Amino acid sequence: MSSHFTQRPQISHYRVAAIQYEPTLGEKEKNILDLLRLAEDAAAHDARLIVLPEMATTGYCWISGDEIAPYTEPIPGPTTERFQALASKYSCYIALGLPEVDLATQVYYNSMVLLGPDGVVGVYRKVHLDIGDPRWARDGDLGFPVWDTPLGRLSALICGDAKYFEAARVAALQEADVLLFPTSWVDESCPSSWWMARAFENQLYVIAANRYGRERGVQFRGGSCILNPDGVPQAFLEDGEGIVYGEVDLRRCRDKGWVQDGDVIGRPLADRQPSAYRAVVQNSYLWEPLRYHSLYELGELPTGQLSCAGIVQLDLSSFAASPTAQPDERIVALQDWLKTQMRDNAPAAPDVLVLPELILPGPVPQRIIDSQDTAALAVHFQQGAIQIPGPETESLVSLANELQISMVLGVAERAGEDTYYNTVLLIDPEGVYGIYRKIHLSQVDRLWALPGDLGFPTFDTPTGRIGLATGYDVLFPETLRILASKGTDLVCAPAMLNFPSPIGLQLAHSSSFMGDDSGVNEPFHFMIWRTRAAEHNVYLALANWFGEAHGMQANGLSGIFSPGAGSLYTLSEVIADEDEEGLMMMTIDTREQRTGRRTTRMLEYSPGDMAGSLTGELAYNILDSIPGNLVRSKPMLRKRQPFWYMDLVRTNINQPHKG
Repeated sequence: MSSHFTQRPQISHYRVAAIQYEPTLGEKEKNILDLLRLAEDAAAHDARLIVLPEMATTGYCWISGDEIAPYTEPIPGPTTERFQALASKYSCYIALGLPEVDLATQVYYNSMVLLGPDGVVGVYRKVHLDIGDPRWARDGDLGFPVWDTPLGRLSALICGDAKYFEAARVAALQEADVLLFPTSWVDESCPSSWWMARAFENQLYVIAANRYGRERGVQFRGGSCILNPDGVPQAFLEDGEGIVYGEVDLRRCRDKGWVQDGDVIGRPLADRQPSAYRAVVQNSYLWEPLRYHSLYELGELPTGQLSCAGIVQLDLSSFAASPTAQPDERIVALQDWLKTQMRDNAPAAPDVLVLPELILPGPVPQRIIDSQDTAALAVHFQQGAIQIPGPETESLVSLANELQISMVLGVAERAGEDTYYNTVLLIDPEGVYGIYRKIHLSQVDRLWALPGDLGFPTFDTPTGRIGLATGYDVLFPETLRILASKGTDLVCAPAMLNFPSPIGLQLAHSSSFMGDDSGVNEPFHFMIWRTRAAEHNVYLALANWFGEAHGMQANGLSGIFSPGAGSLYTLSEVIADEDEEGLMMMTIDTREQRTGRRTTRMLEYSPGDMAGSLTGELAYNILDSIPGNLVRSKPMLRKRQPFWYMDLVRTNINQPHKG
């Protein structure tokens, strides 16, 4: 970028605007005049950074390249010159979405141009195309640029890019402060939970400018907004034309910490483990998933079935009332509690049951919290750690056998002299079937445990392919991306977390949830667990503690989330309240076809032969088909663009700003 942009003094606190507009398809001059009017209004009200919607100059729903051709133009070009004059007049920056033509190739792109007082700052071309884009546009070929400006480091995504965590993550790793987000969003109520996830997991401001209205049968959702780095909207406009204003404070987004009650309790970038992420840059769903996962001696994915997944949410103050109790005493208490729950819920019973993190040895005693003695805290977990296998795991296996279920739970593990891990066990009636050692360590974990050394393993069961993680691991989207790439159906995640809290919205209308007298209340509009399940097309069963005891706090909100939740493929989910103790269950479906019929036997005729009569069925091999069940087909993985994701596995990338 030319130096005249960086010579301007940096502004650390400034006003921003997202413009919501309904372009008229093909009426380019009308749209441009409207957009200039709205942008000037925002600039006159002191907005220093203004974002306009995707394809704002032309409308979005184009049938072909031939149809859109008369409305495309290069960057810079006649339209950008008009908006740049406005940026110069008001000393502001304007992000504009438009169809771009590359004059050298005559290829079209769905693009965004960032204009400043001195000209074009940069161009972004949409990388993850939505279903209508390939009718006329090519995938973006400029990666995910970050531009230094007096307003901080700015980056951009367009619409469907936000459904792929890798895009915003690359920008964050390149020290972006603000994400410019022109969009034509159609799924769910807006502001979208997917936008909130991108802000929360990267601690970025997001300026989302969406269109509204209906075009060629497609309903756009509006909801333009300014999102804080924690994902909470400063302001939003549910529907209609208008300008949404907000504030950016660069100091807030550069700390890159998850904050609870004023304390940093995690770091979304610093706590990453890039050396464990190699699978993120591999394109495992480029091929038909059933054939890919059956290669070599690996065998096929497990058959899958209708199963019952269960989660247990426990009260810290009741179950964990005696932090000095020995492991065998805690196991006896767990046995009694589970037997009561199973009896009370009969005849329903889970096939797989997930319990919270660190059941053994339990929470930290209050005296250690009060003394802020980190050495004593480490001793608490290390002295309560168990060996695997050992007498404690034998007791747990006996319990699984008695109940005839598989159990997933968290323990402190002693793996050798001075070697301890925060570990998740998969226990079935025959023994310890799976072990995962926590890779993303929290600040408390680091006082006593080492990062896990087993990677992200999966385990095949009658329920399906199971992946293990902890709740803190799931906050890092790389975790579930790796497990999903291995064909995981169900991720089981014991947790001990007091954050994040759901973000609710009060709306006038909605595509989901429940209404009340004053409109539509969506108390769980954003839950990071729901987004995680949907963006990786897995079931996620997360079991958390709740309450407060012995200096520990947890916010409950355990749940079972579906592989298409929060999208047009909305499926069922179960969410516990913040203060609800008990066993909750949900049916999950891991069959290839949701009709339930499945065969992978070799056909007795060659592909292309006709079976039966002349009007019979055309022969095919099921391994060459795409499963009809989201959890097996994983469309979110098929549409990734790993070529652009290499920064996610670099260990020497620039460190984020601190303070």
